[in-house]
Amino acid sequence: MRSEFETIVVSRYDDQILLVTLNRPDVSNSLNTRMGLDLMEVFEALSIDLEGLRAVIVTGSGEKAFCAGGDLKERNGMTDQSWQAQHAIFERMARAIMGCPLPVLAAVNGAAYGGGCEIAAACDFIYAVSHARFALTEVTLGIIPGTGGTQNLARAVGERRAKELILSGLPFTALEAEAWGLVNRVVAPEDLLETTLGIARRIAANGPIAVRQAKQAIHRGMQMSLWDGLAFEIEAYNRLVPTEDRREGVRAFNERRKPVFRGR
Repeated sequence: MRSEFETIVVSRYDDQILLVTLNRPDVSNSLNTRMGLDLMEVFEALSIDLEGLRAVIVTGSGEKAFCAGGDLKERNGMTDQSWQAQHAIFERMARAIMGCPLPVLAAVNGAAYGGGCEIAAACDFIYAVSHARFALTEVTLGIIPGTGGTQNLARAVGERRAKELILSGLPFTALEAEAWGLVNRVVAPEDLLETTLGIARRIAANGPIAVRQAKQAIHRGMQMSLWDGLAFEIEAYNRLVPTEDRREGVRAFNERRKPVFRGR
């Protein structure tokens, strides 16, 4: 994966955690075509080569916004064909985030509207600052959420709440998002990155193959019947039995030391 992009900043913590920062602060980190391509490149690259990484954090630059949604100035005057071509990039970007083998954590540092809310909802879970606000406002523009919003929000907060929020376009607070199940934890602004890094480090310290298998079992299983999900779970479980990490985990427990997982 290359290290320099036009609209995002990528950096590593502890060599195992990738921090992806949406970096268009002058326009509230709004999502333009280039950002869609940059995010798509990062997450599609991870589906091919994990590069020793064990978790990803997505956040926004500055304190004002995580991502204010689609860049409507760029979209102004677009032909129908150009609009659909751009949106195909955004769809592929969202699917790349959702399909990432690694846990993807959103650290929402401010407003997450429209496409910004959809990016956050595409992540595995969300920590947010207390002043963050969320909204899916697409209906106010004559469109609907089309980057996973109707699906991921409904799965997080339930069908009836999702209908209320999407059909009205009403914004909601971080505390409301936490109460409804979209946000996992609300933290003070000065603690956001350290708190998110803390849980990412805890995840990274666990067996990396086990973490990836557990993520898949949960996510895929939620799309299945209970019995099909149970069958998928045991297949994911059985793939771990012959690994070196499984043997190391048991050995370390009996030797009363921390395991050294190598992803093998």
